[in-house]
Amino acid sequence: MRVLGIDPGIAIAGFGFIDKEGHKLTPVQYGAIQTEAKTPPEQRLQQIYESACALMDRYKPDSVAVEKLFFNRNVTTAFAVGQARGVIILAAAQRGLPVAEYTPLQVKQAVVGYGKAEKRQVQEMVKMFLKLSAIPKPDDVADALAVAICHAHSVGLSNKINEVTRI
Repeated sequence: MRVLGIDPGIAIAGFGFIDKEGHKLTPVQYGAIQTEAKTPPEQRLQQIYESACALMDRYKPDSVAVEKLFFNRNVTTAFAVGQARGVIILAAAQRGLPVAEYTPLQVKQAVVGYGKAEKRQVQEMVKMFLKLSAIPKPDDVADALAVAICHAHSVGLSNKINEVTRI
């Protein structure tokens, strides 16, 4: 199973593709879609959309996992991030890909085992799970890989629960 994890943003949208075979997680490709601050918002969203489409077409994920919005301060930033999430979800929907959404708490719980884990703990666990030589940069990339790992673990658990309830 190939999962695309996304940490959405208007300036930087982190992405990470991982393959899950049994309990083994393997990184496929990861990086960031970056847009310039001086570019009009509609062009930034178009860049994010086109880049997301190209990535999905090239790496062919089976599902997409996106971090849910959690903002308690800057509403303007929340709107922009929400728009970036929207175009990424649209790109997935147009390809018939299922989209799962996870809160930061759910991601931390799945990756570290503690919902209030520090960012550095999550990054170290991403590095360990994927056997990477270094923590991916910028932070948005490590966050996207954490979302993908969360989904990979969650899908496995959901499948097991479904098997048990069918018996």
